[in-house]
Amino acid sequence: MDIHEVSVLIGGRAGDGVASSGQVVAQILAHMGYRVHMYFDYPSLIKGGHNFAIIRGAERPVGAVRDKVDFILALNQETIELHRGKLGRGGVIICNGDIASHPGAVQVPIGSILKNEQAPTVMGNSAIIGAFLKAAGIDWNIAEEVFWNALMKETVQNLRVAWQAYDAADVRMAVKEITDHRHPVMTGNEAIGIGLLEGGVTMYFAYPMSPTSNLMHFFAAKADEFQIRVVQPESETAGILMALGCSYAGVRSAIGTSGGGFCLMTEALGLSGIAELPLVIVLGQRAGPSTGLATYTAQSDLLFALNAGHGDFPRFIVAPGDTTEARTWSRLATAFAWKYQVPSIILPDKIVCEGLYSIDPDFSIDCHPEPIMADPGVRPYMRYQLTESGISPLRFPPSVGDWIKVNSHVHDTDGITTEEPEVTRTMADKRNNKIAGLREELEGLHPVEVSGNTNSDGALLTWGSNKGACDEVGKLLDLRVIRPVVLCPFPERSFANAMTGVRRFYSVESNETGQLARLVSQFGYRASGLVLKYDGRPFTIEELTARVREAIS
Repeated sequence: MDIHEVSVLIGGRAGDGVASSGQVVAQILAHMGYRVHMYFDYPSLIKGGHNFAIIRGAERPVGAVRDKVDFILALNQETIELHRGKLGRGGVIICNGDIASHPGAVQVPIGSILKNEQAPTVMGNSAIIGAFLKAAGIDWNIAEEVFWNALMKETVQNLRVAWQAYDAADVRMAVKEITDHRHPVMTGNEAIGIGLLEGGVTMYFAYPMSPTSNLMHFFAAKADEFQIRVVQPESETAGILMALGCSYAGVRSAIGTSGGGFCLMTEALGLSGIAELPLVIVLGQRAGPSTGLATYTAQSDLLFALNAGHGDFPRFIVAPGDTTEARTWSRLATAFAWKYQVPSIILPDKIVCEGLYSIDPDFSIDCHPEPIMADPGVRPYMRYQLTESGISPLRFPPSVGDWIKVNSHVHDTDGITTEEPEVTRTMADKRNNKIAGLREELEGLHPVEVSGNTNSDGALLTWGSNKGACDEVGKLLDLRVIRPVVLCPFPERSFANAMTGVRRFYSVESNETGQLARLVSQFGYRASGLVLKYDGRPFTIEELTARVREAIS
C-alpha cells in the first residue's frame, strides 16, 4: 500500500545505537519531504535496559507520536515482545533474524552480513535500516546521500552493510516521496545551542544532567568552529557563579541544568536578581521530585522557576514547544537577559530537549534587543544609576578611572551597601520598573500562540512540548488551542486576546497539579477541567484525543 504518513519504531539494547539509528531514519524521511518528530525512550542505566525510538513523518508539521506504527525495526526479540501490540494494520516487523523472529517478519541475517564485511556489532543498526529501506520501497540512492551526511565515520563500511540487508529484503509497502522541499532535522538541545550562539553566548557551563547533557556535548563538538568555551565545573553552584562572573566582565554565557541542579542554584539566582547581572539558564525538565525518573519527561518545574530564589526580583521565562521556537526564543532569552539585566530561564522538557523535529530555518522573530551601554565620557560611573526604565547603563572592567561595583546586599546607586529604608525602597522600585518595559516589548512578539479553530468557544490550554499533540487534537475536535510561550512576565494582554470568546477551557499538562492552570488562575481564568499526564511519557495523539473527549463530555 502507498502511505503519506509513516511511523517507525526501532528498538534494542543500550549500546545498539538505537538513538543514532532513529536519527538516520528521521533524516531519510526528511530527505523525502516529510516533516518529522522522533521520541527517544531509554532507562536511567549506564549499561543494559531496553531503548527504543519512534519516528513519525507526515506531510504537515508534527510534534507528537501515535499509538500505532507502520514498521517495527527489532534489533532483538525483546523489542518484538514489548512493542508488537503497537503494530498497525498491514504493518511490518523487520528483525535481526539471528536472535529474533516473528511470523511474517522480514528477517535480516545481520550476523552473516557483519561477518562478511568484517564489521563491528554496532553496525547491525545499519543493516536493519537497509532492510527497512527495501521493505518501505525507498530508493537506495536516498540511503547513500543520507548516510554520507549523517554518519561521521566508517561511512563506506556502514553503506556496504546496509546494502547487503537492502538486497536481502523485499518490498512490503511504498513510502513515497511527497515533496522535494526538505526541512532540516535537529534536536531541541541543538536548536537551543544555535539560538544561544546567535544571542552572542561565548561561554557555556554545565554539570551534566539529563535532559540537557547533550547541549553540553553539542557545544563541545562545535567549540572550535564557533569559538565557544565549554566548562564542566565541580558543581552546579560553581557553574552559576562562574556564569555570573562572566556577566560582570561583559562576557555572555549560559548554564544548563535540570531540576535537581537548579535547586542548588537558587541562592545565586537571587544574586543575579539583586546585583542585576544578566544570566541565562537552560532548565531542562524531567520527572521529579528528587532524582525521580532521570531520563523521562515532565512539566513540573514551572512554579519552581517562577518562584525560585528568596525575595522579589524580575525574571524572564520562556517555554519553547519545538526546535523552531527553541532556536528563536533562546536567542531572545539571551538578548532580554542582557538588555534588562535579569535572569532568563529557558524551560524546555525532555521531549523538546532530546526529541528530534523538523525545523523551519526561515522562522524568526524580528526583534534584536541590545544592552544599554554607559556613555564612555560620563564620569563618575554609577553601576546602579536610577533611570525611568529601571535599566542602568552598563560598563565593564577594566575601565580606567572607574569603580564598577556589584553587590549582593541592598545597595545604593554606586553599589555601596546600605540599610537605609528609603534607599532600600527606591532600589527595589528601580528593579521592578524593568518589568513594565519587558512586558510591553514582549507583547509585540506573539508571546501567546493560538491554533486550532480560533472561533471555537471551547479551548485547550497548554504549554511546551504538548504543542504538537494539542495542535492536532484541537483541529480534530474543533477546539481552540491557546499556548503561552512566554510565562514570565505573564503576557496578560495577549492572553486576554487569545481567550476572547472562550467559555470553557481544559488545561493539558504533563504534571500532577495543573501548574499552568494555577498560574492563569492568578489572572482570573479558571479551567473547566484538567487533562494531566505524569508517568514520564508524552501524550500520543490517540490518548490525548480520548482524554479530551472524556473531559468535555
